[in-house]
Amino acid sequence: MPVKKLNPITPGTRFRVANTFEEITHSKPERSLVEGKSSTGGRNNQGRRTTRYRGGGHKKLYRKIDFDRKKDGIPATVASIEYDPNRTAFIALLNYADGEKRYIIAPQGLKVGTKVVSGPGSAPEIGNCLPLAEVPLGANIHSIELHPQQGAALVRSAGTAAVMMGKEDRYAVIKMPSGEIRRILSACRATIGSTSNPDHSLESVGKAGRYRWMGFKPRNRGVAMNPVDHPMGGGEGRASGGHPMSRTGVYAKGYKTRSPKKQSDNLIISKRKTNTNS
Repeated sequence: MPVKKLNPITPGTRFRVANTFEEITHSKPERSLVEGKSSTGGRNNQGRRTTRYRGGGHKKLYRKIDFDRKKDGIPATVASIEYDPNRTAFIALLNYADGEKRYIIAPQGLKVGTKVVSGPGSAPEIGNCLPLAEVPLGANIHSIELHPQQGAALVRSAGTAAVMMGKEDRYAVIKMPSGEIRRILSACRATIGSTSNPDHSLESVGKAGRYRWMGFKPRNRGVAMNPVDHPMGGGEGRASGGHPMSRTGVYAKGYKTRSPKKQSDNLIISKRKTNTNS
């Protein structure tokens, strides 16, 4: 079972649903593929706070992920499946035949000892990276490039997958996890399979303290503030605050913020699903 419900022996474990990490085979990262990561606390390069409710949290090492997969034709063996504190999906350590080691986003079902390869002409098997022009119809893919040679930018979080719907001229038609159907250049690359850790959404933190370990501070409600601090603040008693909006006055609950003249609109065939109840 990928997730487990903890016994309520303390208040913090009463509502805790934790990952069993059954897929993890190694606990320490490869030293040559990690580097230090500093925490910003929500500050920009001028030291001004641009994101509220950030700060603290446990120290992390950044794992260098190979989003490019440009070692074409060189087979690699999966050495381990590891946890990465910087992302929701697990990562896989690859040992290439030429001796180099690299991390990739681990697909669901990838096992230690499996051979993977990248580049044109690769077989459409789990963990292999190939151009969208060679991906068979109906296949699940992840770690998709949005522009050729850019590196994987789409479908990288836990338990997600896009579907190859068709091919038109020099474009591939992809159905995204959000439900959006869009065109992407066939020269862009993608990895076969869906991302690992699909039960991440079932986890429950269990207590506020664990959010502090993650680097998040308590978040104040806008209706609990004064009018000078938030558009929804003020009022006598427990006033609802009117229309829900951000501190800068941008409406929430269905207000569209995407530019109607965005250049990529001509590549989108069908927009993503939206919640009509909000």
